[in-house]
Amino acid sequence: MDIEDLYDNNRRWAAEMTARDPDFFARLHGQQSPEFLWIGCADSRVPANQIVDLQPGELFVHRNVANIVLPSDANCMSVLQFAVEVLKVRHVIVCGHYGCGGVAAAMSNTSNGLIDSWLHSLKNVYHKHREDIDALDEEQRVDRLCELNVLEQVANVSQTSTVQRAWLHGQKLTVHGVIYSMRDGILRDLGVRLDRQAQTPQSFQITIE
Repeated sequence: MDIEDLYDNNRRWAAEMTARDPDFFARLHGQQSPEFLWIGCADSRVPANQIVDLQPGELFVHRNVANIVLPSDANCMSVLQFAVEVLKVRHVIVCGHYGCGGVAAAMSNTSNGLIDSWLHSLKNVYHKHREDIDALDEEQRVDRLCELNVLEQVANVSQTSTVQRAWLHGQKLTVHGVIYSMRDGILRDLGVRLDRQAQTPQSFQITIE
Protein backbone atom coordinates (compact mmCIF):
# COMPACT_ATOMS: atom_id res chain seq x y z
CA MET A 1 0.00 0.00 0.00
CA ASP A 2 1.23 3.51 -0.87
CA ILE A 3 0.20 7.02 0.21
CA GLU A 4 -1.84 7.34 -3.00
CA ASP A 5 -3.95 4.41 -1.82
CA LEU A 6 -4.88 6.41 1.26
CA TYR A 7 -6.06 9.31 -0.88
CA ASP A 8 -8.17 6.88 -2.92
CA ASN A 9 -9.58 5.37 0.27
CA ASN A 10 -10.41 8.84 1.55
CA ARG A 11 -12.27 9.88 -1.58
CA ARG A 12 -14.22 6.64 -1.58
CA TRP A 13 -15.09 7.02 2.10
CA ALA A 14 -16.21 10.65 1.66
CA ALA A 15 -18.39 9.66 -1.31
CA GLU A 16 -19.96 6.79 0.63
CA MET A 17 -20.68 8.99 3.65
CA THR A 18 -22.28 11.65 1.46
CA ALA A 19 -24.37 9.05 -0.37
CA ARG A 20 -25.68 7.68 2.93
CA ASP A 21 -26.17 11.07 4.56
CA PRO A 22 -25.94 14.16 2.30
CA ASP A 23 -25.77 16.52 5.31
CA PHE A 24 -23.08 14.57 7.21
CA PHE A 25 -20.12 16.84 6.48
CA ALA A 26 -22.17 20.02 6.85
CA ARG A 27 -23.18 18.94 10.36
CA LEU A 28 -19.66 17.85 11.21
CA HIS A 29 -18.23 21.17 10.04
CA GLY A 30 -20.81 23.13 12.00
CA GLN A 31 -20.01 21.91 15.49
CA GLN A 32 -18.07 19.51 17.68
CA SER A 33 -19.97 18.33 20.75
CA PRO A 34 -18.61 14.99 22.00
CA GLU A 35 -19.57 13.77 25.46
CA PHE A 36 -16.45 11.61 25.78
CA LEU A 37 -12.71 12.18 25.93
CA TRP A 38 -10.75 9.02 25.16
CA ILE A 39 -7.16 8.77 26.38
CA GLY A 40 -5.73 5.65 24.78
CA CYS A 41 -2.65 3.94 23.45
CA ALA A 42 -1.17 4.88 20.08
CA ASP A 43 -1.25 1.21 19.01
CA SER A 44 -2.76 1.04 15.51
CA ARG A 45 -4.82 -2.00 16.49
CA VAL A 46 -6.87 -0.03 19.01
CA PRO A 47 -8.91 2.45 16.90
CA ALA A 48 -10.95 4.42 19.42
CA ASN A 49 -14.02 5.37 17.37
CA GLN A 50 -14.38 1.94 15.80
CA ILE A 51 -14.27 -0.20 18.92
CA VAL A 52 -17.01 1.84 20.60
CA ASP A 53 -18.91 2.34 17.31
CA LEU A 54 -19.07 6.14 17.45
CA GLN A 55 -19.09 8.52 14.50
CA PRO A 56 -16.66 11.40 13.88
CA GLY A 57 -17.56 14.24 16.23
CA GLU A 58 -18.78 11.93 19.00
CA LEU A 59 -15.43 11.07 20.62
CA PHE A 60 -12.57 13.45 21.40
CA VAL A 61 -9.32 11.47 21.33
CA HIS A 62 -5.80 11.70 22.71
CA ARG A 63 -3.39 8.81 22.17
CA ASN A 64 0.21 8.12 23.14
CA VAL A 65 2.46 5.16 23.88
CA ALA A 66 0.94 3.14 26.76
CA ASN A 67 -1.87 5.66 27.43
CA ILE A 68 0.16 7.59 30.00
CA VAL A 69 -1.10 10.81 31.62
CA LEU A 70 1.63 13.11 32.93
CA PRO A 71 1.16 16.64 34.28
CA SER A 72 4.40 17.55 32.47
CA ASP A 73 2.95 16.50 29.08
CA ALA A 74 1.65 19.78 27.66
CA ASN A 75 -0.02 17.95 24.77
CA CYS A 76 -2.12 15.70 26.98
CA MET A 77 -2.88 18.47 29.48
CA SER A 78 -4.01 20.80 26.67
CA VAL A 79 -6.30 18.13 25.22
CA LEU A 80 -7.76 17.46 28.66
CA GLN A 81 -8.35 21.14 29.37
CA PHE A 82 -9.98 21.76 26.00
CA ALA A 83 -12.20 18.70 26.36
CA VAL A 84 -13.34 19.56 29.88
CA GLU A 85 -13.52 23.36 29.80
CA VAL A 86 -14.52 24.05 26.19
CA LEU A 87 -16.26 20.93 24.90
CA LYS A 88 -17.73 20.15 28.36
CA VAL A 89 -17.33 16.40 27.98
CA ARG A 90 -19.11 14.38 30.64
CA HIS A 91 -16.77 11.41 30.63
CA VAL A 92 -13.00 10.92 30.45
CA ILE A 93 -12.10 7.34 29.51
CA VAL A 94 -8.58 6.05 30.08
CA CYS A 95 -8.27 2.94 27.89
CA GLY A 96 -5.37 0.52 28.00
CA HIS A 97 -5.08 -2.73 26.11
CA TYR A 98 -3.76 -6.16 26.92
CA GLY A 99 -0.42 -7.08 25.39
CA CYS A 100 0.71 -3.42 25.23
CA GLY A 101 4.25 -3.15 23.86
CA GLY A 102 4.96 -0.03 25.89
CA VAL A 103 4.00 -1.82 29.09
CA ALA A 104 6.17 -4.79 28.17
CA ALA A 105 9.09 -2.42 27.49
CA ALA A 106 8.64 -0.81 30.91
CA MET A 107 9.05 -4.23 32.53
CA SER A 108 12.31 -4.83 30.69
CA ASN A 109 15.82 -3.77 31.64
CA THR A 110 16.69 -3.26 27.98
CA SER A 111 17.51 0.29 26.88
CA ASN A 112 15.21 1.41 24.06
CA GLY A 113 16.39 4.97 23.57
CA LEU A 114 14.14 8.03 23.91
CA ILE A 115 11.10 5.94 24.88
CA ASP A 116 12.85 5.04 28.15
CA SER A 117 12.21 8.51 29.58
CA TRP A 118 8.56 8.36 28.51
CA LEU A 119 8.10 5.00 30.24
CA HIS A 120 9.87 6.08 33.44
CA SER A 121 6.64 6.64 35.37
CA LEU A 122 5.30 3.29 34.19
CA LYS A 123 8.44 1.59 35.51
CA ASN A 124 7.56 3.12 38.88
CA VAL A 125 4.11 1.54 38.70
CA TYR A 126 5.75 -1.81 38.00
CA HIS A 127 8.16 -1.33 40.91
CA LYS A 128 5.30 -0.48 43.27
CA HIS A 129 3.44 -3.72 42.42
CA ARG A 130 6.42 -5.88 41.43
CA GLU A 131 6.02 -8.58 44.09
CA ASP A 132 2.43 -9.34 43.07
CA ILE A 133 3.13 -9.02 39.33
CA ASP A 134 6.19 -11.25 39.32
CA ALA A 135 4.22 -14.04 40.99
CA LEU A 136 2.24 -14.42 37.73
CA ASP A 137 3.33 -16.12 34.52
CA GLU A 138 4.94 -14.04 31.76
CA GLU A 139 1.81 -13.17 29.73
CA GLN A 140 -0.23 -12.50 32.85
CA ARG A 141 2.48 -10.17 34.18
CA VAL A 142 2.24 -7.85 31.18
CA ASP A 143 -1.56 -7.90 31.19
CA ARG A 144 -1.74 -7.20 34.92
CA LEU A 145 0.57 -4.21 34.57
CA CYS A 146 -1.62 -3.02 31.67
CA GLU A 147 -4.55 -2.98 34.11
CA LEU A 148 -2.59 -1.34 36.92
CA ASN A 149 -1.31 1.28 34.50
CA VAL A 150 -4.88 2.24 33.59
CA LEU A 151 -5.75 2.62 37.28
CA GLU A 152 -2.67 4.79 37.80
CA GLN A 153 -3.56 7.03 34.85
CA VAL A 154 -7.16 7.40 36.04
CA ALA A 155 -5.73 8.73 39.32
CA ASN A 156 -3.42 11.06 37.39
CA VAL A 157 -6.33 12.46 35.36
CA SER A 158 -8.44 13.02 38.47
CA GLN A 159 -5.63 14.88 40.21
CA THR A 160 -5.08 17.44 37.44
CA SER A 161 -6.08 21.03 38.12
CA THR A 162 -8.43 20.88 35.11
CA VAL A 163 -10.50 18.05 36.55
CA GLN A 164 -10.29 19.38 40.10
CA ARG A 165 -11.60 22.78 38.95
CA ALA A 166 -14.44 21.14 37.07
CA TRP A 167 -15.55 19.21 40.12
CA LEU A 168 -15.10 22.23 42.38
CA HIS A 169 -17.53 24.19 40.20
CA GLY A 170 -20.08 21.38 40.06
CA GLN A 171 -19.41 20.20 36.50
CA LYS A 172 -20.70 16.69 35.79
CA LEU A 173 -17.56 14.75 34.92
CA THR A 174 -16.65 11.10 35.48
CA VAL A 175 -13.24 9.52 34.91
CA HIS A 176 -13.36 5.85 33.91
CA GLY A 177 -10.73 3.10 33.60
CA VAL A 178 -11.24 0.46 30.91
CA ILE A 179 -9.12 -2.07 29.05
CA TYR A 180 -9.43 -3.54 25.57
CA SER A 181 -8.62 -7.06 24.45
CA MET A 182 -7.57 -7.65 20.86
CA ARG A 183 -8.26 -11.34 21.37
CA ASP A 184 -12.03 -10.81 21.31
CA GLY A 185 -12.56 -7.09 20.63
CA ILE A 186 -14.24 -6.54 24.00
CA LEU A 187 -13.81 -3.45 26.17
CA ARG A 188 -13.78 -4.29 29.89
CA ASP A 189 -14.66 -1.95 32.76
CA LEU A 190 -11.94 -2.06 35.42
CA GLY A 191 -14.42 -0.91 38.05
CA VAL A 192 -12.98 2.53 38.79
CA ARG A 193 -15.13 5.63 38.34
CA LEU A 194 -14.19 8.94 39.88
CA ASP A 195 -16.70 11.79 39.80
CA ARG A 196 -15.92 14.08 42.74
CA GLN A 197 -13.05 15.69 44.63
CA ALA A 198 -13.54 13.57 47.75
CA GLN A 199 -12.31 10.53 45.81
CA THR A 200 -8.87 12.09 45.33
CA PRO A 201 -6.07 12.72 47.87
CA GLN A 202 -6.62 15.94 49.79
CA SER A 203 -3.33 17.42 48.67
CA PHE A 204 -4.64 17.58 45.09
CA GLN A 205 -8.02 19.08 45.95
CA ILE A 206 -8.36 22.66 44.75
CA THR A 207 -10.31 25.02 47.00
CA ILE A 208 -12.07 28.31 46.34
CA GLU A 209 -9.63 31.20 46.80
